[in-house]
Amino acid sequence: MSLPPGFLDELRTRLSLTDVVGRKVMWDQRKSNQGKGDMWAPCPFHQEKSASFHVNDKDGYYYCFGCHAKGDAISFVRETENVGFMEAVEILAQEAGMPVPKRDPRAQEKSDKRAELADVNEAANRFFRLALSQQGGAQARAYLDKRGMKPETRERFEIGYAPSGNALLRVLKDQGVSAEAAIEAGVAAKPDDGREPYDFFRDRIVFPIRDARGRLISFGGRAMDPNARAKYLNGPERLLFDKGNALYNHGPARAACGRGQTLVVAEGYMDVIALSEAGFEATVAPLGTAITDRQLQLMWRMSDEPVIALDGDKAGLRAAFRLIDLAMPLLEAGKGLRFAILPEGQDPDELIKAKGPEAMQEVLDGALPMVALLWRRETEGKVFDSPERRAALDKSLKSSIQTVADPSIKRHYGEILNDMRRELFRGKRPAAVERRAWRPARGKFGKMPAIPTEGLKASLIVSGDETQADLMREAVVLAVCLTNPGVALEFLSQLEALHMQSEEHGQILHALLTHVDEEEADALREKISAMIGPAPLDRLMAHPHVQITPPVRRPESDLAQMCLTEELAKLKARRGLKAEVDESVADLLAADDEKLTWRLKHAAEARNRAIKAEAEDRTEFDTAENGLELSRSERDAFRALLNKIAPNRE
Repeated sequence: MSLPPGFLDELRTRLSLTDVVGRKVMWDQRKSNQGKGDMWAPCPFHQEKSASFHVNDKDGYYYCFGCHAKGDAISFVRETENVGFMEAVEILAQEAGMPVPKRDPRAQEKSDKRAELADVNEAANRFFRLALSQQGGAQARAYLDKRGMKPETRERFEIGYAPSGNALLRVLKDQGVSAEAAIEAGVAAKPDDGREPYDFFRDRIVFPIRDARGRLISFGGRAMDPNARAKYLNGPERLLFDKGNALYNHGPARAACGRGQTLVVAEGYMDVIALSEAGFEATVAPLGTAITDRQLQLMWRMSDEPVIALDGDKAGLRAAFRLIDLAMPLLEAGKGLRFAILPEGQDPDELIKAKGPEAMQEVLDGALPMVALLWRRETEGKVFDSPERRAALDKSLKSSIQTVADPSIKRHYGEILNDMRRELFRGKRPAAVERRAWRPARGKFGKMPAIPTEGLKASLIVSGDETQADLMREAVVLAVCLTNPGVALEFLSQLEALHMQSEEHGQILHALLTHVDEEEADALREKISAMIGPAPLDRLMAHPHVQITPPVRRPESDLAQMCLTEELAKLKARRGLKAEVDESVADLLAADDEKLTWRLKHAAEARNRAIKAEAEDRTEFDTAENGLELSRSERDAFRALLNKIAPNRE
C-alpha cells in the first residue's frame, strides 16, 4: 500500500534506533558512546565475537563492517523478525504510539483473516494440552515418559494430545468457531464426497508449530497407532501455513543464535526438543519434508553456517546429498553449510541419552564442510583404477559445481576438489612403487643409478629458510595494502587466491579483503582492528622488514603497485614451483627409464630460471635486500641431486 508522505520520516524520528536494535544485541560499553548515539555491538546477523556492528542514532542507520548488513529501523525489524515491510511498519508504529493509515481493504481483510485463523489454532492448542493431562491422554503420556520427556519440557514446547473422534470440532463449536473456520485453520478437514467435517488430528501427540513472530500457524502430529498410514503428519497448507517456508522452533532458535549459539538443523520434532533440553537451543527442523530453498534462506538469516545434523544411516546420507544440490546455486560468500553425521543407528535424542550432551557437542564440532561431503558422494564405494573412471570422476566433480553462481566460491571449490583428487590418485602409487625396484635405465643422459625413494623425497623438502622468506613477503604485501588503501583493488584476484603461511596473516588478509573498498588508511586499520583486534596489525607493522619497505615508509600509489606486482609474482613463482616439484616427485617415483631423468631435468631448468630471475631482479624496493633470498641450501641440494642422477646431462 502507499503510505502518506512524511509518515515514515515521522516514524523514524519518533523512534530511537538504539532502542530498537538494543532488544536484539548486547552493546559493547567500552567502544560505545551512548551520549552521542554512537553504539557498537556484535552483529545480530552473523556470528562473531568482536563488536563490528555500528549504530548511528543521529542518522538513524546501522552498518556491520563484517557482513555489510545495513539499513534503518524498518529494515532491522524486517530482518530480525522475518516480516514484510508493512508488518515491520506496524510493529514500529505501535511502539511509537502512531496509528497506521488504513490499508487496502483486501490486504486488511487478509490480515484480519490470518489473525482469526491463528486464534482458532490457539483454541485448538488449549484443547490438545488439556486432553494430554486427562484420562484419554494416558497412553500419550506413557509414550512421552518412555522417551524421557519431563513434564516441564512438555509445558515449554506446549505438547498436547488429539483424541480419537471429533472432540475438537465439538469444543470449537461450543466456543463459537465454525467448522469452516476450523477447516481453514487446518485443524479440521472435509471429505471430497460431501460427508461431514472431521478432526484432522486424531489419536496423535501434537506439536504446535509457530512462526518466527510466535503466531501459531499449524500443528504436527505423531501417531500413537503403530499401523497408522503416516507416523508423522503436518497440518494441511492453508492461508496461514506454508510448510516449505516454516521451521519448527524458529523463534526460540533465532533468539539463541543471537546469543552466539550455532544453528543446528535436526530431522524432527523430538530431535529438536531433545537438543534444546540438552543446551542446544538454537535448533530447528524442517516440517516432515526435505529442506527447501526458502527454508535455507530462513536458516541463513539466523546463522551464516548452519550445521545439518543427520542420522548416520543411508537415508540420512541421501538427504544430505540431495541438500548439496539444492544449496549449490544459493551459496554466497560467507554463507555455507556444515554436516554433522551421527553414529549409525542413532538420532540426536538417542545419542544424548546414551552418552550425554558432550557426545553431541563432539559430533557438532566435527561437522564437515559441504565440499567434503560432496567429495564423499562422488567417490565413496568407487574404484578409480583406469583412465576412463578417473575421467568420469573429473566430469562428475566439474558438473557438481557448475550451478554455483559466485565465481569466487566456484573457484575455491574447484581448487579444493582438485587437491583431493590429486591426493586420491597419488595415494594409490606408493604400493606400486614398493613392488617395483628402481631399475637402472639407459637414456639420453647415460646410466642412472638406483636411488632410494626416501633419498629423493628428502632432497626435495622445502627448507625452513624458504618458509621464512615467504612469511616475510606475505608481511610486505599486507603492509603495502594497509598503508596504501585502494591499491589492493587492482590486485584483488591475486590476493583472493593467496594462501597465507600463517593463520595470523590469513586473518589480516580476510579482514583486508572485507574492507577493500576503504580509501583511508586510518579507517582501514580501524575496521580491521574491529574484526581481528589490534595486536596482529601491531605485530605486522613492527617487523623490521616491513618498516624498511619503501611504499610502507613513503606511501605512494605507483610505488605500491610496483612493489605488489613484484612480490606477488615472486610468491606465485616460488609456490608454483614448489607445487610443480611436489607433483613431479610423486610422478617421478612411479616413472620408468628416460621419463625420470627427462622430468627431473625440466624441473631443474624451471628452478634455475626462477633462481636466475630472483638474482637478476633488483629494484630500489626489492625486499631480497631485506633477507628474502631463495634458500641456498635448497638450491645446492637440488643441483646435487641432479648431478647424482644424471652426471652426463647436457
